[in-house]
This record gives sequence, C-alpha cells and structure tokens, in this order.
Amino acid sequence: MVMHKVKIFTRSANIELYRYSQKLISLPYPRVRLYGTTADGYLYQMLDDTDCDIAINIDEDAFVVDNEALQSLVDYVLEKDIVCCGMPDGGQLPIRSFNPIVMNPFFNIINLKVIREKFNREEIEQFDYALHRDELLKILPTELRDYEGLKYDHYEPYYNFFFWLAHNFKIMYLVVAQHNDGCTTIVYNQEHKPILLHTWWSREYGKDVIHTSRIKAIIQEAYIKQNKKMPCMFFIKIRRWFESQMQQFDEWWDVWTKVGKGRWIISHLKKSPTYYCRRIKGLLKTNLES
Repeated sequence: MVMHKVKIFTRSANIELYRYSQKLISLPYPRVRLYGTTADGYLYQMLDDTDCDIAINIDEDAFVVDNEALQSLVDYVLEKDIVCCGMPDGGQLPIRSFNPIVMNPFFNIINLKVIREKFNREEIEQFDYALHRDELLKILPTELRDYEGLKYDHYEPYYNFFFWLAHNFKIMYLVVAQHNDGCTTIVYNQEHKPILLHTWWSREYGKDVIHTSRIKAIIQEAYIKQNKKMPCMFFIKIRRWFESQMQQFDEWWDVWTKVGKGRWIISHLKKSPTYYCRRIKGLLKTNLES
C-alpha cells in the first residue's frame, strides 16, 4: 500500500475561529495555518509544499462533526484516484448560484502529488473557459448542465484553477444541503454521512451581531455532535485582538504603498502658503482661547 503524506491546510484570518475549528479535527495529520493569503494564492502555497502529497483544505469557519466520515472520504478519494473533491459553486444551494463546474474552496481534498505532474501556472492563468465549456459540461451531474450559473467564467480569482483541474484530472462533486439556520452548509461524504458544517460569512464574526450569534450556535452544535467541551478562549481573544491590529496595519500599509509611498503628503506640501497660514492662525487662535 502506497503511503501518502497528508496535511491539513486552513485559511485563517481569525484566531478564535481557527482555534474552535481545529479542536474539532482529531485526524493525525500535520496542520498548516495559512494567514494573510489571497483568494487563490493559498492554492499555490499548498502546491509549493513538496512535503505534502494530499491536502485536506478546510476553512476556519468549517466545523467538523464526524472525523471518521472525513477520514473515510480521504480514503475513498485515494482509492478511486480522484484528484479533487468539493462542493459545486452553484446549482445546489441558494447561497452560491455561480458556476457549478468550479468547486468552492472552503473544503476540498486535493491530490497535490498528481497535480504537480502537470502543473503549469501560466497555463492555468490563460485557461480559456469558453473554448472548453462543452467538454467541461460532460463532467457535471445532468441536472446542472443547463444551470444559469454556467455563464460565470471568472466570478472568483480561483475559477481558472478549478477549470484547469476539471479539464485535466478526475474530480468528484460532493453532495451538500442547507442547514435549518438558512445559511450554513452541511457537507456529506461518499456514504452520505455529514462531515462538517460550513457557516460562511466568517469575516462578520465578532462584527455583525446576527452572523456572530449564528456562527456561535453552529460551533456549539458541532461540539455537541462530537461530545466535546468547547475550549477556553480568554488568551485566544487577546491574541485575536493583536492579530486584528496587525491586519489593520497591513491594510493601511497597502493603501500607503498604492498611493505611492507618500503622495498624500506630497500633495499637501504642494498646497499654497496661504493654506498653511490659515491653518497656523487657526491653531494659534484655538490655543489662545483655551
């Protein structure tokens, strides 16, 4: 039996959600937290990790409810030589109504080793969806072949990666269902056993009251299903605050560099002396009055 090096990769921007989701995974594989990634860049980061053959790609807002069902899917994918599995990005749920040929990357099992044999980033970036559309339609379930969402060819930055993947390798679309909260997605394995609950809207966690409350309810549900106690988050919340500050700084720095490393200051220096005389007089007047 061929031994595969498996890793769990998680895109993460919120250490609290990351902690909650990771505590629900009990599979004996190394974990990699991908922080500050782009919408498609992390896919290439996984491919660059040559110490990994099989990637379990799972977002921080996807909460595992059955580790045995997840491991069973990993084994099935390897047994059937499936290179990638995941949820179609349209046609199954109201929350995603885009191109079903593409797999939404909140959860995938990806055979990186096989992909590397054909991998060509330039070829992926230049992949012509219109040219291969009819061929790609054949891999879709019959009920999705007339789906209106097929018109979306570049809705997300990662679309070309999954078009190229479907064109070159054997893939598998997973069955999903909508949770009774009206938003969360339930993902099933090949035996129709629930694997995980994906909440979506993780960016709103801690910001929007409704989404925060909904996501917390799903986290609690996942822990109850696994008969696990929810971890203490006191120190994690502190770390999350520091990470959020660093994230804001990174965003500010991006704006600063895009503006031209200080064009805003230069534009102010070019203003007339009259402008600055008024500003100085205003400041002096305020100080004298106080």
